[in-house]
Amino acid sequence: MSEKPRKVKLVDVTLRDGEQTQGVSFSQSEKVSIAKALLRSLKVDRIEVASAGVSEGEREAVRRINGWAAREGYLEQVEVLGFTDHRRSVDWIEGVGGRVINLLTKGSEKHCREQLRLTLAQHLDGIRKTVEYAVGKGLVVNVYLEDWSNGYVDNRAYVFEMMDALALLPISHVMLPDTLGVMSPSEVGSSLADMIARYPGSRFDFHPHNDYGLATANCMAAVEAGATSVHCTVNCLGERAGNASLAEVCMVLRDKLGMELSVDEMEIYTLSQMIENFSGKMVADNAPIVGADVFTQTAGIHADGDQKAALYQTALSPDRFNRSRSYALGKMSGKASLQKNLETLGISLSTEDQVKVLERIVKLGDSKAMITIEDLPLIIADVLESKGNRDLELLNCSITSVLGLDSIVSLQTRLFDKTYKTTGTGNGGFDAFVMAVSKVLENIDMAFPELLDYQVRIPKGGTTSALVECFITWQDGDRKLRTRGVDANQVFAGIGATMRMLNMGISARHNGQS
Repeated sequence: MSEKPRKVKLVDVTLRDGEQTQGVSFSQSEKVSIAKALLRSLKVDRIEVASAGVSEGEREAVRRINGWAAREGYLEQVEVLGFTDHRRSVDWIEGVGGRVINLLTKGSEKHCREQLRLTLAQHLDGIRKTVEYAVGKGLVVNVYLEDWSNGYVDNRAYVFEMMDALALLPISHVMLPDTLGVMSPSEVGSSLADMIARYPGSRFDFHPHNDYGLATANCMAAVEAGATSVHCTVNCLGERAGNASLAEVCMVLRDKLGMELSVDEMEIYTLSQMIENFSGKMVADNAPIVGADVFTQTAGIHADGDQKAALYQTALSPDRFNRSRSYALGKMSGKASLQKNLETLGISLSTEDQVKVLERIVKLGDSKAMITIEDLPLIIADVLESKGNRDLELLNCSITSVLGLDSIVSLQTRLFDKTYKTTGTGNGGFDAFVMAVSKVLENIDMAFPELLDYQVRIPKGGTTSALVECFITWQDGDRKLRTRGVDANQVFAGIGATMRMLNMGISARHNGQS
């Protein structure tokens, strides 16, 4: 019979520690919305929402969070950081309807001596008074041993003497912070295992920081050593390099250590986006789990392997997070990359047309970092419309534009079997191109049609780097034409539409059409 997975609790500190991120300050409504989402949707076990006594705005936000939590049955899961100031923090927390205080104490002798200017005995006396007062008010008390990681290394006797005293008090959780993010996984594992062995009656939380980029690995080590809870933030928010990423911690504990968690992983990405919007701190595109590009295959060989046998897919699949896998289009794309995107769009192309579309994608990829799936219909339409005659071909085009001066265009074109070099100046790059290409048309006594309308657009949801689709309406004698051009550069999209119109006109003249 297999052993039942061990339950580990996740404590989210985004609303307290995460708000120490430079430039981040959540409004009251944002804090309430985040708290509700963390507890009700994501289903984290506990949240730390504020520091006692910070501001009137903070007081009202915590009051609103506690009011909602009391009505919905989450009040025991909402915690507030307090200080060893006897009544002040406790009264503040009680006054906003709170039930849990996370008492900040000094876990290193140096902090106690240099910052508080107290002996350990004096510090412990203040801790006892605050804890007794809090318990008398009906609060649950957890204790932070601030800078425990350095304190354990520098003066272990100090840490043990403090723990001996705390073990006699009604403390629910002892929280061990790596305040400056200095520990390695092996150091976390050995030191936490020692603490647990010495104090088997205590429940230990681990609170990491990410200064060496080891916060997630350190959480793994802490859980392996026996920690019952680990602290993290959404999107790795926090002072300096941030705390541990909730998304990363959740998945490594589940997938690598087989731990039982209450978190609903389908909500992780939604919470990440909420925090990104409210904090103004953008998640890196390659951030594990929540980054924009982490479920995108770029290389054509990867798309081919996935198409044949899901060779490049792992247990960390996007559907676990209500996301989807995508296959990037660009200069590294192959037939399988294109086919995957066509399947997503429900588009069917002949083998011949797929080859032509892929050639265009690769060519565009040399000048554009990424082509999105939204760009693909534009490219397909552009390629399919380009099947006609190409009596006039643009071999080279150089555009020079200077603020306050006319633009200059230098062209090299092929008209039938002859090559021409022309230049033109105009009010902008497109106008200068028209002047230059008009000189080529003089060789076949063809007038340049009248431009009636010029429209440009990018795909819905596109960015400033998106492909541009240009539609131009022309009057050519008795005929009205509308042609399209697609390019990453707006001017060249217009040039593409113009070249298509000119080839249509040349073909009509050549075939004796009016």
